[in-house]
Amino acid sequence: MRMPILKFSTFAVVAGMSALLLAQESGKPNPKDTEVWEPVPPVVTPGAMPGEPPSDAIRLFDGKNLDEWVSAQDHAPAKWIVHDGIVTVNKAGGVGNIETKRKFKNYQLHVEWRIPPDVTGSDQARGNSGVFLASTGPGDDGYELQVLDSYINKTYVNGMAGSLYKQSIPLANAARKPGEWQTYDVAWTAPTFNADGSVKTPAYATVFWNGVLVDNHFELKGQTLYMGKPFYKAYDAAPIKLQAHGDKSEPISFRNIWMRELP
Repeated sequence: MRMPILKFSTFAVVAGMSALLLAQESGKPNPKDTEVWEPVPPVVTPGAMPGEPPSDAIRLFDGKNLDEWVSAQDHAPAKWIVHDGIVTVNKAGGVGNIETKRKFKNYQLHVEWRIPPDVTGSDQARGNSGVFLASTGPGDDGYELQVLDSYINKTYVNGMAGSLYKQSIPLANAARKPGEWQTYDVAWTAPTFNADGSVKTPAYATVFWNGVLVDNHFELKGQTLYMGKPFYKAYDAAPIKLQAHGDKSEPISFRNIWMRELP
């Protein structure tokens, strides 16, 4: 009589183990549970060469004219100097900064700029300009990414090229020599505001300078100011602005400016 009991016990153990294995198998993660198939990203054709605009880019300056730009002071036609596929800052009195006709929120931006090979001056008076990622008024109101000759040119580090002026210190100095073209590639996240004008979410900027990451999702504390502490001023969308700085050094030039609007 003991043999049937032993067989029954063995069967019970095997059945129990099978049930346990089946339960474990049924609780095992399925790769399909974490697959997302929609929405499908739009197809964007990259530029044929590095730095060339992709298929969905807005060309802000293609070397031909300033049709996309106006005076930042009075919105009259921009009077900077277009020649040989580039645009050079016009430092003549009364000309001033220029900004885009269109207004933007979040975007990817590509800008190429060149300090003149015969640049003179030192510190902040040597090839000074700026790319305002959001222009919030005339003059220098807004959020400035500094342009400066930072190749063997000592200045305060939160005002060198690659800085978000007087807020960020670049993670590296990626400057090329005067006379060589340089690039900024920027991911800009605009600030958002509540109905009462208070800040809902701050502005962020990620900047690559000549292919080197120098600002990594940097949170701005407000507009970039020459004097005083930064503060936020509510706005919805804003132009991109290029600065005609008042220093006496030779004017810098820009080329191949394009952007892609982002959600």
